[in-house]
Amino acid sequence: MVSISGCARSGCPMKTADFDFELPGERIAQRPAEPRESARLLDLRDRMSDHVVQELPELLDPDSLLVVNDTRVIPAQLEGRRGEGRMSVTLHKRLTDTEWLSFARPAKRLRPGDRIDFAEGFSADVIARGEGGEAHLRFDMDPAAFRDALAQHGRTPLPPYIKRVDGPDGQDAHDYQTMFAVREGAVAAPTAGLHFTPALMASLASAGMEIATVTLHVGAGTFLPVTVEDVQDHKMHAEFGEVDADTAARINAARAAGRPVVSIGTTALRVLESAVDVDGHVAAFRGDTRLFCVPGYEFRAVDQLFTNFHLPRSTLFMLVCAFAGTEHMRAAYRHAVYMEYRFFSYGDATLLRRA
Repeated sequence: MVSISGCARSGCPMKTADFDFELPGERIAQRPAEPRESARLLDLRDRMSDHVVQELPELLDPDSLLVVNDTRVIPAQLEGRRGEGRMSVTLHKRLTDTEWLSFARPAKRLRPGDRIDFAEGFSADVIARGEGGEAHLRFDMDPAAFRDALAQHGRTPLPPYIKRVDGPDGQDAHDYQTMFAVREGAVAAPTAGLHFTPALMASLASAGMEIATVTLHVGAGTFLPVTVEDVQDHKMHAEFGEVDADTAARINAARAAGRPVVSIGTTALRVLESAVDVDGHVAAFRGDTRLFCVPGYEFRAVDQLFTNFHLPRSTLFMLVCAFAGTEHMRAAYRHAVYMEYRFFSYGDATLLRRA
């Protein structure tokens, strides 16, 4: 599917600096709102207006179809040793039941054939090393034993802007998981889904809304900053996604009936856009996606987007600029900083309409 699109493809390169903005450190949320639906919500679809997430049933059209990501975060952060040296490893993409692509630190001296020991009876062989600290690891154990070892020794892979003196804690293991999480494989949460609770879902259902599910196993690459000067030079890491035939049919029926399709998060949006054709028809999809949406990209599968506030210079801020308009999003983020909204994974949310 598409890897880059819009102006950057057509000969007027966009600069990563065009998607920068100032954000005071105190605006970065370190814990989620309690209860989850008490988080603030900035509605940007028409005029800019301030709300809270629990108002979502009144803000959305009652015949809306909401699409959520059912991926489940695994304890993908590991600490081990290569010889006498310490290694920090974050698994980010499953290749087989016991082989993973990972980000390793320090990776400078890591070589194929090296072994990383995480605990007694739990180790990995380095099969290959890629760019940017990426390493292909093979765990020499059966799949069930690997899952048990990961559950025992792995930790929740929090993004680097959530600060913990002693690393992720037991509360994070609960907080950094959506209520929709059933399919294991993500190493980062689809954070828009963190705002939803059974009580909010009951209110949405009472208002007449329906829910459909897709899967995108979010990779640790989502945390990586865009470091290149020109946007089109950025390399997206592959993530596995799936849209089943039933969800595809329900989305197509909703669009044919003029009902709004609302993506809960950028991850659900990206897998849907990977499954849609030029006529806006969504088909069943199963495979990797490297979809990178920048201003100029033509969205076809989704009408509205519910999403958190994203990092400056990130692919996700570029995506929301592509979806709702760059100047609109710049103004919205300035408003959010002034009004002391909380940013990033544990922060507040926005509601956008496709420009």
